[in-house]
Amino acid sequence: MTKRTLLQPNESYTFRSYFEFNADTDEILAELGYGLEVKALNLPQDSALMPALDGLRSRIERSLTLVPLSNETARREVLVSPILLEVASYYNAKLRIEYPLNFNDRLRGNLDYLLRCQNTLAVIEAKRDDLARGFTQLAAELIAIAELEELPFVYGAVTLGDVWRFGRCDRGRAIVEQDINLYTVPGNLNHLTQILGGILIHTP
Repeated sequence: MTKRTLLQPNESYTFRSYFEFNADTDEILAELGYGLEVKALNLPQDSALMPALDGLRSRIERSLTLVPLSNETARREVLVSPILLEVASYYNAKLRIEYPLNFNDRLRGNLDYLLRCQNTLAVIEAKRDDLARGFTQLAAELIAIAELEELPFVYGAVTLGDVWRFGRCDRGRAIVEQDINLYTVPGNLNHLTQILGGILIHTP
């Protein structure tokens, strides 16, 4: 049986292209030379709680009573950006928004959020409330970062704002690992920020 080809040799693809493909994540990653593992990830965590966490939780809970989360802009402004800004501030991490990255014609585009501290963390917002396709896009971005910067591991997260899923690119094994666990906001806010911080400062 002939194996279907998703990526055409003379075509150029942005990270957003991988969200639009009507194919499973493992099929797409195979064409980029990577495999997919879906499992419970042992994510690094910082045991410290950020001093401003209670204030952040209060602001988010208050905002949720005032702003309908009916579009991507609302979710970004109410949930995603406040969390990442607070984490970046506490850990003194550099936060880039709509950060351009160009590895090759198959892996290029803008990253929604990129945080850099001791380690690198990419975060994207899943379009059209589609977490599965959002993870495919995230996986392509993690591969691009790992290959361009020759990093052994790169972590990332895809979010709907109130739901987060993590992933990790293992460049040595040419594998992208997808966490089976989901973290909600505001319910799992403490745990979520400990993971975000742990990724930024942990030693692999």
